[in-house]
This record gives sequence, structure tokens and C-alpha cells, in this order.
Amino acid sequence: MDSVSDYYSATQLRADRWSALREAVTSLCREQNAKKAASIKVRVADLFSSLALIEPYWAFPGMSAFDHMRRQFEHGNFDDLSFTVNRVKRALTSGAYRRRSIPLDRDSTDDEEHNDEALLSPEARAMARPYFEVLIVDNVNDQQERWLKSNVARMRRPEDPFHYEAVVVPSLEDALIAVLFNHNIQAIVVRPGLALKSKNENEILGKYITNASETGEIEAMLPEDYGPELCRLIARVRPELDAYLVTERSVEDIAGLDLGICRRVFYNQEDFMELHLNILRGVAARNKTPFFTALVEYSKQPTGVFHAMPISRGKSITRSHWIQDMGAFYGPNIFLAETSATSGGLDSLLEPQGPIKEAQELASRAFGSKQTFFATNGTSTCNKIVVQAVVRPGDIVLVDRDCHKSHHYGMVLAGAEVVYLDSYPLNEYSMYGAVPLKEIKHQLLALKAAGKLHRVRMLLLTNCTFDGLVYNVERVMEECLAIKPDLVFLWDEAWFAFARFSPTYRQRTGMRTANNLRVRLRTEAHKRAYEAQQLELADATDETLLNTRLIAPPDARIRVYATQSTHKTLTSLRQGSMIHINDQDFKGEVEQSFHEAYMTHTSTSPNYQIIASLDVGRRQVELEGFEFVQRQIEAAMSMRKAISSHPQLQKYFKVLTAGDMIPEQHRQSGVTSYFDNDQGWTDMWDCWEQDDFVLDATRVTLAVGGTGWDGDTFKTKILMDKYGIQINKTSRNTVLFMTNIGTTRSSVAYLIEVLVEIANELDDLLDDASKMERISFDRRVKNLTETYPPLPDFSRFHDAFRPDHVTPEGDIRTAYYLSYEETNCDYLELDGSLQEALDAGQEVVSAGFIIPYPPGFPILVPGQVVSQEILAFMLALDVSEIHGYRPDLGLRVFTPEALAALPKAKSLQATAK
Repeated sequence: MDSVSDYYSATQLRADRWSALREAVTSLCREQNAKKAASIKVRVADLFSSLALIEPYWAFPGMSAFDHMRRQFEHGNFDDLSFTVNRVKRALTSGAYRRRSIPLDRDSTDDEEHNDEALLSPEARAMARPYFEVLIVDNVNDQQERWLKSNVARMRRPEDPFHYEAVVVPSLEDALIAVLFNHNIQAIVVRPGLALKSKNENEILGKYITNASETGEIEAMLPEDYGPELCRLIARVRPELDAYLVTERSVEDIAGLDLGICRRVFYNQEDFMELHLNILRGVAARNKTPFFTALVEYSKQPTGVFHAMPISRGKSITRSHWIQDMGAFYGPNIFLAETSATSGGLDSLLEPQGPIKEAQELASRAFGSKQTFFATNGTSTCNKIVVQAVVRPGDIVLVDRDCHKSHHYGMVLAGAEVVYLDSYPLNEYSMYGAVPLKEIKHQLLALKAAGKLHRVRMLLLTNCTFDGLVYNVERVMEECLAIKPDLVFLWDEAWFAFARFSPTYRQRTGMRTANNLRVRLRTEAHKRAYEAQQLELADATDETLLNTRLIAPPDARIRVYATQSTHKTLTSLRQGSMIHINDQDFKGEVEQSFHEAYMTHTSTSPNYQIIASLDVGRRQVELEGFEFVQRQIEAAMSMRKAISSHPQLQKYFKVLTAGDMIPEQHRQSGVTSYFDNDQGWTDMWDCWEQDDFVLDATRVTLAVGGTGWDGDTFKTKILMDKYGIQINKTSRNTVLFMTNIGTTRSSVAYLIEVLVEIANELDDLLDDASKMERISFDRRVKNLTETYPPLPDFSRFHDAFRPDHVTPEGDIRTAYYLSYEETNCDYLELDGSLQEALDAGQEVVSAGFIIPYPPGFPILVPGQVVSQEILAFMLALDVSEIHGYRPDLGLRVFTPEALAALPKAKSLQATAK
């Protein structure tokens, strides 16, 4: 029997245990050798014992059926047991139990082959009633449990839009395990008889309780408080669910309590029909897709089109003799739903009053924001909208230097004075990490000392980075607010939209942190802690402030914006994105400017299919985001384990761990890896709760230098061209594999097969290599794994674009537009005239953005001085794609005359004299 430490999650454990049970029982039916049969029986008994800890939290097959299977085994009815186990496993794998009753006895007339889920058409699947499970928490005996379930079942009607089954657990701890384990649960009924402790003891189940609850606080509670406390705890871990509290306490007692996700309280009554209707209504509220539904209804209407868009209703295609293939490929519905009309049940994205407005409000609820806005041309546009809405010309903005290029262009458009923040370098892998909090605080304190803090408007950071580094969002915001209490935060969560739907990940999202801080800053405990720290830091130096975990003032303003590429990590058509806002000053200060910025960057003809996909994508994650994200993380963890533990792959590949990508001083938990060959899985919760930076487990960075191929060659020539495996991020010696909510275990298995095949081919190649070929291979490997160019920091803005020599902010807008005049610019060759100019001590200033892929962000921006380190890095780059650089001409730079003519340059020169 494998140890549970071999499994990242209990869901994975359950699936594999059922597979193992099916194989073992099938073998038992065939085995003629008594000794071997006895050995198999021991394994079957062990598997039943293992599953007995897990099955009480699921409605299918249910404990009654499970106990029946155990009795079949104990009585030696192995053929009947094999039949039953096979049916259960097949139904669990296909999801058939969600759509129909699965008879588990041989006498059933059910034709399993005829009802094979794989044979169902998409239309048939779409017409099926969605299935979910309701968790009832009450400490009852078997007879009372059957009574509860039968009463719930009697309420179901043919006209109900959904179908559900009940799961009964006895305690608060069991309920926490169930909601963190069983992704089918959509509603919880908390009855007054629940106990506190679970009788289930298992290390992989026990971690769910540890991560979800403050055990000491709960144990001190009175039993009548268990129900309300459970509602509150579930709100922490799965806020999308609905809870219904059945209580014997008075209205007055309940009214003052925090009931978390509780939608309704039932007072000492057994009104099962009312409960049933509330459960259906709650799920229907999340299942609602106002704009998608409106668009579907519009597509069914007979309409005469006398406005723009010949493709509307598909007329220009169906009447064509030459583009019928397009209509055949996409089908009719996409064209029937294509329109530029904003009436007839539809809405305007620019001034939403109907279904789009409602869809955005539902998205706001789902993602925990105060306002949410849809975008149909990507997060690049979302970033520019937020920056233009919040930042005024001359405002100082602290910007993560290796952020997405849209932020740099946003600074140009807004006319911001930019202070670029340097991330820690990972020279060995030719990539940057993230910006240490000390660096941010250092720049804020320097601006404060220079009397410029009032001009500081925004801090802009990427969370998580392309390579998967995630900030301690709450700590960053609180310590920055301690220095600048009205600072605006823009968290670029383009690659992190899925994080809202994982209890572990959610705590490091912008919206969750904003909501937490809004509550915590108002508490008396926080006020006392702040006042005590202010007394301690009365005469503190900047060095002391840098090394102290600062506490934000109680009156700090929580002003948070998050931009998300829904299409990158959730279900949405390409370019579907969202802007989430949690800004206490939005209504009074930003709303009008946000509206204008939104108008500036949003098309007057937005794609309705993208908007509809955002609406449906929100519905999906509210109802099954927890399941999908959990499976996504499981897939990545399986990939980590498979590569790290495979002896053949270890020769040429290495999975980069948190220890490789995050310096030790930023890992307070001491966790270096999520998986260790000797110890198994590490609990992610500790590091995600404590560390300055954590590594998103869904991104697996693979060092490939040991193959002798650089990252770009390995991606293009090997993975994509030869095996059809698509990735889009490499560094000089790494490739990045990103799992998503659509990644399957089969996809992971295929990748491992490919990597093993590559490793075997390399073995064969080296076995047959001549001496010179082996020397050449070793040199390539050494060049990729031991010889690497150091990554350059941001140098500085030229004096012509700086207000003074005191602080580093620069006027990127002036530099950007100065380059529009051709006479202001010249070209210098990297290994010729540019090197000569730097050797001669001349200041060479970039006239544009220089963005090599990889790493995919500007290593030079307009107005930045070219340093020897930057030149050395550019000379060492062996990538084929560098935006802004002309290989035939060289690097575009400003002429000395253009720089000298600028007013700021003359002013600074006079000051210096």
C-alpha cells in the first residue's frame, strides 16, 4: 500500500484507490493460486480501509453501497463485487452519476453500454440537469440519517432545474474536510446537533482541518456556537458556497453573530420544502448568466438587419459561393449571435444598463470586488485604463521594472514620473524574480525624505509573475500604507485569475487582501497595535523602518485595483479580461476619470461573444472553480513528482523549486520544495501564509541546459516541431510548463513520455558520439549551466528627464515623444560605435523600448542611460526576437544635441555648476 504522503491531495488519493481496488478485485476473481489470492485479499482489505476514511464525504456511491461492497468481499462474493466496483469506478471516471442513477447490482436492467457517457452528444450533455451535492451537518444515528436523506429526496420535483443528493456528516471538523475535499458540494445545511471533533483520523485529511480553522479558539466555544462558527469558517475557505443554519437559538442571539456565507436561518423547524427551494434558488443565483442568456435569446429571434456588420445573422456567409468553409467550420450559432445592436434585450458595454451590467455585478460578487468591469481587448488595455484613470501628469508611480510592456506604455500615456523598482536577479537561469519589500520601502522613504511623498500616487506590481512568483500581498500593502496611507495599488494579476478559487491561493490576491484590511484596520486590536508601534518608532531611522514590520494606520485608505486575463487562466475567449476594483475613494475621486479612461480604450463595437464568454466563465468558477483549480494544482504537482523522481530525467533536466527561485531570506517558512523524493509532499499552506514570496505550483519551470539546447531551441525545435507540445515562455536555459483548468492527467503523462524519449535519445546520441562531438556537447552544456551573463539592474534616467539628483523618478513621456523627431535620434552598433562611446565615457541614452524575448520586458526604456552592464547583457543575448532593436542599424539613441536642448537638462546643469 502506497503512503498517503505520495499524494498531493485526497481527491487524487480517492481516484487512485478506486482504480487500485478495481484492478485488485478483478485479479482476485481470476487468481487460482491460493497463496497469491490470499495476498490479493490483504491488498483489497487495505484498500477498503483506506477508502472508508474518504467515502463518507461523497454522495456517490454512498456509505450504504460502500458497506454493501465490503460485505460482498467478506462473504467471498468476488464476481458480484467486481461487477459493482467496476460500475462505481466507471461512473466516477465518466461523471455518469451526475446525470443518472447508477444501479450497482447484477439484476439491474440498466444497459450500461447503451448509456455510455462517452457516446452522449454535446447537445445531450447540455440538456442534462446539472448535479450537485448538499452537505448536511448533524450528529445523527443511521436511522436518523436515512430519515434526513429521505425527507430531502421527497422534495425533489421533475421541474427542478437541478438535481442534488445529500451527504450527512456529524461534526464541524468533518464539514470542513468535506467542503475542502468534495468539489460537488454547493450548499451546506448546518443543524443544531452537530459535534465538534471528527472521528476520522488520517494525515492527508487532517491537514484540511489545520489549514482551515483556529482549533484552539473553536475548542473553547459552547456547542450552540458551533453552527455559526462553521458558517464563518466555510466563508474563509469556500466563500462561493451557500449555507443554511437550522437553530434553536433566539432571533436576538443570532442577529449579532457573524454568520459567514449563511443565506438564511431556519428557526427550530423541519420545513424541508422551504429548505429545498432555498437551496435551488441559491445555486440558480450563481448559475445565472444574464448576458449569455440574452445573447442566446437574441440569436433565436427573426431579425431584419439594416445596420452595420454584413456577417450578422451569417447572411454574408450563407449567400457566398467562396467562403462557405468558414460557415461550416464555425457553425451557424456564432453568426446568429453576432450583432452590433445594443437593444432587443442586449446591452452596451460602454454604458451598461441591462444584462451586461448585471453580468459585471455577478463577476464582482464572484471575485470579491466592489466593482468589476469587462474588457474585450485584453489586460493590456485594462492596465492602461486603470493607470489613466488614477494617475495624473506629474504623479510619481513606483513600477516593477520587469512588468508587462502595457504598464510602461501606460506610464507614457499618463505622463507619470516613474520610479523603476528592481527585482532580485536569478542570473543562473537568466530571469528576474520579484521586487523585495525593502526595495519598495526604501524608495518610499527616500521620496518622503525629499518632500515628495504627497506626489506618490501608485505602486504597480505583477502578481503573480510570468515565472510564478507570488507576493505576500497583505504585508506589502500594510507596510506601504504605513508610510503612505493613501497609496493606490495596482496588482497585475493577468496570470492569477484562478487564484480566487483556491483557499491557499486566495489569501494572496488583491481583492481578498483589500477586504481583509478594510475589516482589520477598523478593529480595536489593530488600533492598539498601531499606537504601540508608533511610540516605539518615534525617533526611528530609515534603517530601523526598513527592518521593522510596519503597521498601517487605522485611518489608511484601502485603494486596490486588480487586472486579470480571464482568457489566460479561466474559461473565456481570447482577449476576455476583467478589471476588479476595491477602492474606498473610487466613488468620490476616480469614478468619472475611470469612465473617461474606459471610453478612451474600449471599442464602440466590442465583441459580444467575448462578453458572453466572460459571463459563462464567471458562472463556471462560481460552481466548479474549486474543483478545476484543485485538479490544475494536482496536475502540476504530479508533473513535479514524476520529473524529480525519474532517474533518467534527472540526468538532463531539473525542476526548479522555491529554493532555486526565491532567496532564503524571503522564505521565512524554510520550505525549499513542494516535493521531496525522501519525504513526499510539503504542505504549501505554511509558506503561503508566511513567506515574502511563494512559487505558484501550477507553473513548472524546467532547467534544460543539461540537454545542450538553449530554452528557445528546446521549445521550438524539440517540443513544438517534433512533439506538438506548446509552451510560450523560455529563458536562456529553462522552459516553462503552465497547467491550467483544462489540463488533464493524460496531458501530464504525455509530457513525461516525451521527456523520457528525449532523454533516451540523448543517451543514444552520446553513446555513439565521437570524442570531438562529446567535447562540443559538454561545452554547450557548460555554457548554458555555468557561464551566464549577469542580469542588469535599471541604470537611471538621463538628467534631461529627471527633476533633480535627489530621487530617481524620470519623465518617460517626454523621452518617448522626443524620439518622434527623426533628427533627435541616431543609431549605434552594439559591438562597434556603442561600445566605443561608452568606453570614451559618453552618456548614451535609449530613444525607445528594447524588449528581448525572452525575458519579455524592457531592458531599456525611453530616456534610460545605457550602462556597460546592459550592453554586456545585450551582447550575450542569443535570442532571435528583440522588439525595438534594428540589427541592420543598431540601437536607437538620442543625439547629444537633442538632450542638451531640453529645459530640464539646462536647469540641472546650472544647478550642478
